[in-house]
Amino acid sequence: MPAISPQRMRDRYDAILAAATRVFAENGYSTASITDIARAADISDGLIYKYFENKRDLLETVLERFYERIIADLEPKIAKGRTFADRLYVLISEHLHVFIADRDLCRLFISEVRTASDYRGSAIQQLNRRYTSILLKIVDQGIADGEVVAGMDPRLVRDMLFGAIEHTSWRHINGSKPVDVPRVARAMTDVLVNGLALRGRRKRT
Repeated sequence: MPAISPQRMRDRYDAILAAATRVFAENGYSTASITDIARAADISDGLIYKYFENKRDLLETVLERFYERIIADLEPKIAKGRTFADRLYVLISEHLHVFIADRDLCRLFISEVRTASDYRGSAIQQLNRRYTSILLKIVDQGIADGEVVAGMDPRLVRDMLFGAIEHTSWRHINGSKPVDVPRVARAMTDVLVNGLALRGRRKRT
């Protein structure tokens, strides 16, 4: 039997990942099976195990590619921001766009992967931390530049911001309310940068 060329192996690997992405997004991780993925890739079940150890290995690789793609796209855009507010707005708007463009995959992560008992300490959690660390760097730079209050905990900002984005995006994911990305991103940026309380005015009695 002739040896399979490296390119042919890469094509098969990519085809399996593409099929796994579709099946996980459409069926959910717990419901999806190796047989479903093999059928979607038009290959045998056994062939998948030549490239991946198991279904979990497939999921981690799918999400790794997802995170690598969005990080590679996001970081250069943020680097162009001149101010803390500019960089924050880019992060928020791009994150909202990700929820819209990859709705099924984001739903999978929020509703199933992140709530799984084996999520904490997993490779998938590390990928998520790698992504959210971009915001931590934005806040740290803002503090260093004198644009953010000294002593501000970047992790608090992270939890507040990504929680708000997720809450807003979840309605879009479920089809109940489309997201006006520019408007929502600007509003969230303004809240974090300028706060809620009116300043320079006397309090009414």
